[in-house]
Amino acid sequence: MPSDTVEDDWGVLILKVRDNQDKAAFAALFRHFAPRIKGFLMKSGASASLAEECAQDVMATLWQKAHLFDPTRASAATWIFTIARNRRIDALRKSRRPEPEDLPWGPEAEPDQQDALELSQDTERLGAALALLPEKQRQLIERAYFGDLTHSEIAAETGLPLGTIKSRIRLALERLRHKMS
Repeated sequence: MPSDTVEDDWGVLILKVRDNQDKAAFAALFRHFAPRIKGFLMKSGASASLAEECAQDVMATLWQKAHLFDPTRASAATWIFTIARNRRIDALRKSRRPEPEDLPWGPEAEPDQQDALELSQDTERLGAALALLPEKQRQLIERAYFGDLTHSEIAAETGLPLGTIKSRIRLALERLRHKMS
């Protein structure tokens, strides 16, 4: 059977789902598209379980929103895989957003006095170690860590070669590690 005819058949099946809530048509669509959607999502970086969950969601959406399918605007496969892509994007956004129960609330616990004292002493030792660095290294460390500048931004700002900046920062960090240990 030519591929156009097969694609037309998928569109016809979606229309049957839309018009008649045809369970046999939906089952045929599910058998064909669910494994392909899962594979598509896994190739795009989703875990097997997330891909399975998204594929189920896409097929449920197909059942619920078949009335939105317009065969003159897109093929059945294009419409279904667009839904899958959008579900993948939604899943990525959700995974990067903290759940409400993970968000801190209420007053923060008072820091342990011993931890506060150790932090204060470490800060003093770091300040003393920074003061002992050669001026050129200290300035680069301050720009990189206190000024939140990238090595490239420091190079653009100072006119120094990027390799020089990286070398000086590496040497300064080695000296600081040695002094702090």
